[in-house]
Amino acid sequence: MRLINLIGMKQVTIIIERAKDGHYSSYAENAEGVYGGGNTPEEAKQAALEAIELIKKHNPGKNIPAILKKPYRVIYRFDAESLINYYKKVFTNAAFERLTGINQKQIQHYASGLKKPRARQAKKIQEALHKLGEELLAVEL
Repeated sequence: MRLINLIGMKQVTIIIERAKDGHYSSYAENAEGVYGGGNTPEEAKQAALEAIELIKKHNPGKNIPAILKKPYRVIYRFDAESLINYYKKVFTNAAFERLTGINQKQIQHYASGLKKPRARQAKKIQEALHKLGEELLAVEL
């Protein structure tokens, strides 16, 4: 039932990136004025969500980005380095290897920013995490 409600709903895409100084930035790809930052990806995500709320609260209707005027859902797009480091609290490099089939050394290169995954590898990581998410959504206790 939940998926039916999401069909046709607009998506606000929040980009999470690690800056050279080690901090994280966030910004909406498709909603002007939505941005934030923090010491961790979680803080950057929260700052962007707070920016959305502030825009909606303190701007007259005309000045709110059109996408924020109707129901929407937020999705997050990470660069590989930020994503792997964000989920290090949940997954070890070995776990990432088991999920994605990408060896641990390569995962560590992505996590350190030494290398960036090619499109095929990035898609492999994304699909593995989505598959795990679907499996977890099907779990009942």
